Amino acid sequence: MQTPGIGPVLAARLIARVGRASRFPTAAAFANYTGTAPVEIASADKSRHRLSRSGDRQLNSVLHTIAVVQIRMPNSPGHAYYQRKVSEGKTSKEAKRCLKRRLADHIWKVMLADERRAQSPAATP
Repeated sequence: MQTPGIGPVLAARLIARVGRASRFPTAAAFANYTGTAPVEIASADKSRHRLSRSGDRQLNSVLHTIAVVQIRMPNSPGHAYYQRKVSEGKTSKEAKRCLKRRLADHIWKVMLADERRAQSPAATP
């Protein structure tokens, strides 16, 4: 819950939907599971990315909510990242898609660290 935009309800939904984060070998595997890994779409000479329709849609909804909250919080790292992507020429949808992917990576790392901390011998009474 230290990440801006994640409160008790969203944290509970994340934990319930993901389970153990260590079951995903990489952040990319976690992003694929959440449906935030971009899918490349190529047509003629133009190549672009769009949001994957696969993955856990409820978990994707949680990431979407976190992204929207961070975009609306002027002092959050997500807001700065979103504004940087928009200034690079991305549309608002593309910038939000990039932020969701970045959030998926961050959440996976935090959940792994929490899991390791809970398993360490010093953490048990």
